[in-house]
Amino acid sequence: MKQLEVNIMGQSYLLSCPEGGEAALQKAVAQVDQEMCAIRDSGKIRARERIAVLAALNLAYQLAQSPRAAAAPISAEGDLGDLLQRLDRALAESPSVL
Repeated sequence: MKQLEVNIMGQSYLLSCPEGGEAALQKAVAQVDQEMCAIRDSGKIRARERIAVLAALNLAYQLAQSPRAAAAPISAEGDLGDLLQRLDRALAESPSVL
């Protein structure tokens, strides 16, 4: 496993990814960062945890609406479960913004 340092909403995170998966991870990070920054910039929500949950829901909804999602659904025990575990760990390590 390779580790990459990435930034989401100005916060640095160290993430693991399989060899050769760096580009896909960077693309995912860019999407999450864009979604979270858009929610934050709307000015209605300030707490990082709430922003992360809303961004995750927005991205999951977009994924569910894509034609590719219908052909290959994600199981809660598969990739989505891994992503949620990584998000939980990252949020637990970041300072709370309430």
